[in-house]
Amino acid sequence: MHNTSSHRTPLVRLAKREHMNPGAQWAIRIAAILLALVVGGLVMLLSGNNPLEGYATILTGSLGKTSAIRQTVKNFIPLLGTALAIAPCFKMRFWNIGAEGQITAGAMCATYFALYWADKLPQVPLLLLMFVAGAIGGGIWALIPAFFKARWGTNETLFTLMMNYIIIGFVKYLQGGPWEKMPRGSQQIAQFEANACLPKVAGVYCGWIIVLVLVFVMFWYMKYTKQGYEIAVVGESENTARYAGMNVPFIIMRTMFLSGAISGIVGFMLVSGANNTLYDGVAAGVGFTAITVAWLAQLNPFAMVGISAMLAVLQKGADTLQTKMQVPASISDVITGVLLFFMLGCEFFINYRLIFSHSSRKNQKEVGE
Repeated sequence: MHNTSSHRTPLVRLAKREHMNPGAQWAIRIAAILLALVVGGLVMLLSGNNPLEGYATILTGSLGKTSAIRQTVKNFIPLLGTALAIAPCFKMRFWNIGAEGQITAGAMCATYFALYWADKLPQVPLLLLMFVAGAIGGGIWALIPAFFKARWGTNETLFTLMMNYIIIGFVKYLQGGPWEKMPRGSQQIAQFEANACLPKVAGVYCGWIIVLVLVFVMFWYMKYTKQGYEIAVVGESENTARYAGMNVPFIIMRTMFLSGAISGIVGFMLVSGANNTLYDGVAAGVGFTAITVAWLAQLNPFAMVGISAMLAVLQKGADTLQTKMQVPASISDVITGVLLFFMLGCEFFINYRLIFSHSSRKNQKEVGE
């Protein structure tokens, strides 16, 4: 009898890092950003444009003039607000992909009062009413998938995603139906009256103040309150939370209502500050982009400020690339996508390490009888 045994080790293995010092973490992040800029520069070069001139145009187009800075801040407001909204859900491991719809629901509820109550109330009470309506509308729209998840264990990712299209379709119906401005046929909702519009501070509607206040509120809520602690425990293990006597279904619904309410407030700010009207694309994809912001920030509200600002600069700068250098919109999107890809990828190398095996096969001879 002759037996042959061989020990095979995988060429590459993944291992979770126990700890990496902050200096090394930031070195990886900076290297990722620099590499992303190099790759983005190559994309611009292949499209027939000067990369240095392109990056200079992005910066000057977003920060070079007062008007450009104001537009960048307008892009920054909904990004930060929505990232703050979805952070508690993600902390709880509830994958809320429905912020787009929750923003739209809040915007729709706020718009009702802007259209039908503007002649009955002065500005401050009307805006407060719109604020509350937006929060309740977004909260209820988020509560629906949360209830189904808590009661029957449905898939929240698909449920919240599908809810987006339902509410957007309903707003399309309102645009061409009950809320369509006169004369009929425009498929548009009328512009709000002045008392239904948020006042400006430093040349930009005051939504930037609201979201910055929310940064401190959400940091305190998630770190220092009983509810924040419950969210963290449920996120770690639902069984542990139940063993500790926590009402997990209620925590899921409460947290999702809060998430939807903040998204609804973002919707209120968009219709009453940025656009002064409602249309079906009011969220403009911010509900999906904010997911990237939240993950890159590791769900830290203060880190979300910097990442939202960076993406707002890229977004406004990309618009300037198209107008000044005639760079196609697709190229601008590719550059933004490359940067996000490298930034997300670097977090992988911060949390995991690759182990390469150089061991060769060993042949062993055994004596058989």
